[in-house]
Parts: sequence; C-alpha cells; structure tokens
Amino acid sequence: MSTFTLHDLEKRVSERAQASPEVSYTRKLLDRGVAQCAKKLGEEAVEAAIAAIAESRDRMVAEAADVLYHLLVVLRARGITLDEVEAELGARTRQSGLDEKAARKGGA
Repeated sequence: MSTFTLHDLEKRVSERAQASPEVSYTRKLLDRGVAQCAKKLGEEAVEAAIAAIAESRDRMVAEAADVLYHLLVVLRARGITLDEVEAELGARTRQSGLDEKAARKGGA
C-alpha cells in the first residue's frame, strides 16, 4: 500500500504551480484560468464515470487519480485548501448523509 496521500498531491500541485509553464502541466492549467481548469476536471469526471461502468478496474483507478489531481488543481485555482474541504467533510459527519442533503436543499 502506498503512503502517498492527497496532502502529498496537494503539496506537489503547489510546487508545480510555481514552476515555468514550459516544464509544468499544472502551471499551464492554472495559467488558463479557473474555467479551463474546471472544464478539464469535468472531462476527467466523465471519463471516470465511463470507466466505472465499462472499463477495467485498473482503468478506473487511473481515471480516479486523474479526477483527484484535477480537483486539487481547481481548488488551487480558487484558493481553497484540502484542509478546508476536509473540515467541511468533518462537519458533515455530525449528521446522516440524508439529513445533510435535505438541509442543503432547504437552505440553498
């Protein structure tokens, strides 16, 4: 089992964001702006959904990795940290998923 974590990936995204776009795909994505980063995240999410239904387990693992990477790039583009997302997830554990979803529908 790998010891590589999402926090490790977030750190790598942060480091690569400081590099030149000639050597960093992450920097190229960020230079295109949040809308393009979000578009790429959406494309990867669709590919993951298709892999879940119609492709091998290994392909699904690879697509899930792409989704997580591109999500962290979008978070970086928006100035949101993984810690903030984890805090939100932690707050949601105080109630059932069904109750949390109902509360969002009523309040949003």
